[in-house]
Amino acid sequence: MKLLGIIPARYASSRLPGKPLVDIGGKSMVQRVWEQASASRSLARVVIATDDDRIAGHVRTFGGEALMTRRDHPSGTDRCHEALMFSGATFDGVVNIQGDEPFVVPAQIDEAAEALNEDGVDIATLAQVITDDRDLDDPGEAKIIVDHRMNALLFSRSPVPYLRNSDGRAHCQQFRYLKHVGLYAYRSDALARIVQLPPSPLELAESLEQLRWLEAGMRIRVGLTEHPSFCVDTPADLEEARRRCLA
Repeated sequence: MKLLGIIPARYASSRLPGKPLVDIGGKSMVQRVWEQASASRSLARVVIATDDDRIAGHVRTFGGEALMTRRDHPSGTDRCHEALMFSGATFDGVVNIQGDEPFVVPAQIDEAAEALNEDGVDIATLAQVITDDRDLDDPGEAKIIVDHRMNALLFSRSPVPYLRNSDGRAHCQQFRYLKHVGLYAYRSDALARIVQLPPSPLELAESLEQLRWLEAGMRIRVGLTEHPSFCVDTPADLEEARRRCLA
């Protein structure tokens, strides 16, 4: 399967303006993501989809490829589709690599690509087994329910499923709860369909875009990963990222 890796990189951010260009241990955030993605064995090509000339110019200084996209995209998924259209080549699928995860592990990208390559799969994503009940109660962590083939049945910010007959132990010791890791791989035809779908009731209720795809009947395969994710959203996250570079 020939895959295009796309790193969406917007300049605007309410909590951390200019986020792709912030310095983390002597390199910009976007450069760190690009270097990690470029080390994946699954991607035929890696591009950065941006809406800002400053980011595009910076990307070229370290040898990356930038594709200019519109500023009014409602999500990174829409930006990925436009970048695919502008790529000038044919790809079987796309991996959407979050532009604010400077320590993304190349093996994670390979895990998502492997899940996408299975028969009948439209979209692939990753999950980790929850080992701390605090993650269950955190609405910032989306939880996933899957079937026996690891196809997603539901994403929710709530601690699903509800344990009707809890025995008093930690919930994560009584059931294998999964939390979502925000890395997506799409077949190209599925991505073209996704961007035509209107927001769905479940999506609007939970503010989780992937619920729109499930409501449309699309199959999302969930791969398990042991690699933790770290997303830089706030100034505090940025300071933590800088500390990690010094460790």
